[in-house]
Amino acid sequence: MSWITYDQAAIEDLATRMELRDPNRRAVAKVVEEIQAGEGREVVCDLATGVGKTYICRGLIDYLADQGVRNILIVTPGRTIQRKTLANFDPGHPKFVPGADHEPIVITPENYAGGRVGDAMRDPDVLKVFIFNVQLLTKPTIKTSRSTYETDEFIGTALYDHLRSVEDLVIIADEHHVYRSDAKKFHEAVRDLKPRALVGLTATPDETDRKVPGRVVFQYSLAEAIADQLVKIPVIVYREDGHNDVRTQLADACHLRKVKEETTRDWAERNGRPMVNPVLFVVCQSIEEATESAAILAGPGFIDEPGAVLQITSGSKDDALEALAGIEEPDSPVRAVVSVDMLKEGWDVKNISVIVARRALASQTLTEQILGRGLRLPYGERVGFSMVDCVDIIAHESYRRLLDSKEALLEHTLPQRAETGGTPGAGTSIATTSGGERSLPAYRETETQGMLTFTAEAPVRDGGFGTEASEAVYLGMADMEHRLAEAGVEKEKAQQVMKPAEGAPPITFPSKRLLEKPDTYSLAFVNSEAVAEKGKVFKHEIEVELKRKALNASRGLDGTVTVEAQDQKSAVATQRSWPISKVREDLEERILNLPQLKLTADEVEAAQELVHTFLGAAIEVDAEDSTPWEEARAELALTQLERLVVSSFKQKLATVEHEIVKVTVPPPAQPWPGQTMPQMQMTDKVIRGMGYTGWGSSILPVVHFDALSTEVKLARLMDVSPKVEWWLRLESQSGTFIQLDNGARYFPDFIAIDKDGVHWLVEGKSNAESSSESVLAKKAAAVSWAKEVTELKQFGTWKYLFATEEHLSQSNSWDTLLTVTGARG
Repeated sequence: MSWITYDQAAIEDLATRMELRDPNRRAVAKVVEEIQAGEGREVVCDLATGVGKTYICRGLIDYLADQGVRNILIVTPGRTIQRKTLANFDPGHPKFVPGADHEPIVITPENYAGGRVGDAMRDPDVLKVFIFNVQLLTKPTIKTSRSTYETDEFIGTALYDHLRSVEDLVIIADEHHVYRSDAKKFHEAVRDLKPRALVGLTATPDETDRKVPGRVVFQYSLAEAIADQLVKIPVIVYREDGHNDVRTQLADACHLRKVKEETTRDWAERNGRPMVNPVLFVVCQSIEEATESAAILAGPGFIDEPGAVLQITSGSKDDALEALAGIEEPDSPVRAVVSVDMLKEGWDVKNISVIVARRALASQTLTEQILGRGLRLPYGERVGFSMVDCVDIIAHESYRRLLDSKEALLEHTLPQRAETGGTPGAGTSIATTSGGERSLPAYRETETQGMLTFTAEAPVRDGGFGTEASEAVYLGMADMEHRLAEAGVEKEKAQQVMKPAEGAPPITFPSKRLLEKPDTYSLAFVNSEAVAEKGKVFKHEIEVELKRKALNASRGLDGTVTVEAQDQKSAVATQRSWPISKVREDLEERILNLPQLKLTADEVEAAQELVHTFLGAAIEVDAEDSTPWEEARAELALTQLERLVVSSFKQKLATVEHEIVKVTVPPPAQPWPGQTMPQMQMTDKVIRGMGYTGWGSSILPVVHFDALSTEVKLARLMDVSPKVEWWLRLESQSGTFIQLDNGARYFPDFIAIDKDGVHWLVEGKSNAESSSESVLAKKAAAVSWAKEVTELKQFGTWKYLFATEEHLSQSNSWDTLLTVTGARG
C-alpha cells in the first residue's frame, strides 16, 4: 500500500489550524520526515513536561489521516493517562484538542466489542484511533486472561491479531520510557504488533533509547521551555533556621499557597482575568506517609477548609479521581493534593503552584516527573506576575545540597545532547570532554531582591519570527522570608497602573487580518450580475432532437448479407410545456434544497430575488405573463442555476480576504509590569520578563525586550534621535499584527513617529535569520501593508524599516539607519 510523504505546506497549515507552539510544530515535522519511509521505524520525541505533547499527538494523527492512514494506536501506561487521552478526543470535555480536520472513531477497551465499532474496523475509509493501556496488550498467562487476545464475534478475530493484520498501523507510545526493553512484557506487547511506525513521546527518555543512533529525533529541554516562556519558572524555597521537619515544610507551603491565592485574586480582578486557584501538591513515598501528610494538612493552621485536601493513591475510589479531574474548575474546593507517585506522569493541570516532595530532594530526584506537575501556565502564557508565573518547591531539608550542586541541577534541566544518537530538533548541547565526561554549562549567581538566581545558556526562539537566539534560563532560589516579602511586593505592584508618558499620543494601528471564513453557506455569496448573465443564455427555447437511424442491408460478393445502421437527418421532438410560475417555483425550490444552505427567512428572500434576476434576463418581460417554457429549457435552467450557486459557494470559501481593524495602542492605563530595572544597567544579556526603565521618548515608561543585538540597539538609537518624536515597543497581546494569507501572524517590534508625522513600523533581526523564508515572507507582507494603509488616506503615512545586526553596526543615527537599510526611499 502507499505510505505517507513529507509535505511542509500541509504541516504549516496544520500548525495554524491547531495553534501548535513552535516546538510542537517542529516535532510533528521531524517525526513525519523520519517515518515517511514506512519501514517500521521507531522514533522518540523528548519534550519537556508542559510544552504540549498532547498537541503533538493530535496533530500527528490529523496529518497521518490526511495522508490516508486509517489505523492509529495510542498506548498509555495507566488509567490516569488513559482518561486524559480520551478527553483529548471528546468535544464536550475541557481537555479537548480543537482544530483537527479529521474526526476519528475512538476505540477503547469498553467499546471495541460492539457492532458499530466492528463495522468501522472493517471499513478501510474510516479513521480509527485505538486508545489502550499497555497492560491490556500484554500476552495472557495461565493465571491472567486478556480479552484483546480472544476472538470477538463482531471483529471476526482477536483485537490484537486485527491490529497486527492492518498494513498502516502507527503506534503512538505516550510516556515512551515505560515500554523500555527491560520492561519485557510491555516492550513485547508494543513492538510485536509490527507497526509501520512507532512514535514515542516522553519528557524522560530511557537511557537505552538515547544510545540507539537516530532513535531520539527531536529534543526540547526544560531549559528551552523556561527560556521560551512556555512554562513556569521553578523557584526553590528554603529556610536557613534549621527547621526542616515535615510539619514546618507543610505549614510554610500552605502559607505560601494562601499568599499566592490572595495576590493572584487581586491581580486577576485588576486585569479582568478569571481566577485560577493555586493548589499545593505533596509527593510522598508511601501510602502511610501520604495519609500522615493529608491528616496534617486537614488540621487547624494549615489548609483550614473542609474537603480541601485530596489524597490520591493506587487505592483511590472514582469519586476522588473525579475530584482530581476537576481541580482546575473555579468552584473546586481542592487546595491540596497528596499523592504517592501515581500522579508523576500524565496528570495535566495548570494550577499547581507549590510543591512539597517528602523525599530527599537531591538533584537526581528533582526531575520533570515531579517538577512537571507545576510547570504548566494557568493562562497559557507568562503574565509578568511572579505569583502566577513561578512554581515554588519547598526544599527545607535539602536546599544546602542544592546550593552546593548547582551545576547538577542545571545539568538536569538542560538537554543532554551528547548522549543521544538522534538529530536534535533544536536546543543546546552539553559538550563532552576528551575523557567522555560532560562539560557543564556556564552559570552565574546573582542576588536580586533577596532571591539567589543562577543562569545557564540556552537557545530560545525569538518572538517575532520563531528563530533562535542566545538567552539565559533563570532558576530561582529564595529563602521563605524573601519569597513571602516578594509576594507582598507583587501585591502592591498589582495595584499600581502604568500610564503613557505625558504628552505621548495614542497610536491607531491598522491591523491587517484575515476575514473569518463563514460557518455556513449563504446566497449572499452569489453575484447577481453573474446570475443575470446566465439568464441571458436562456432567452430562446431549446429543441430536443429525435435521432434517426436507418437499418440498411447489403450483400457482399460472397453472398453474405450485412446490416448497417446509418444516421439520418434528425427530427424535432415534441416537449411538454411548463408555465413560468412553475419554472419560477422549481428554480426557487432547487436552490433552497441545496444541502450546503441553511434554510432561513433571509435565504428564502434571497432565493426569490436570484430567480427573479435570472428569469428577468431570460425573457425580458414580466415573467408571470410570458409564454410557457418547454421542458428542455426549464430543466437545463434548473441545472445551470444550481451549478452557478454551488460554484459561488466554493469560490467564496476559497478566496483569501483581509480586513483592516483599528487597534489603539497603548491603553490609557494598564497594570504595572513585574520586575523592573534601569535600562543602563543592562549588560551583555536581556532578561526575559524584565521591564527596563529610563527612556526619553518611549511612549511607555517600561519596555520589555527579547534580543540585545537588535531590539535594544534600535530602542536606544530611536530614544536619542532628534528625528524621532515618539516610539513604542509592541507587545503581542496588544493585537498589533499583520496576518499573512497562510494565517500566520507577524508582530513587528516597534512603532516610531518621526518629526514629519510619518509612522514607521520597525523590525530588528539577526544576520543569520534575516534571509530565512519565513522572515522574507513577513517582510514582504509588511512592505505591502505599509503601501496599502497609506493609500487608504485615513491612517496617515506608514513606512517599514527592517534592520539587521549588520545594518545597526553601520549606523550611529536614525538618519544613517534609514540610509543603510534603504528605507528612506
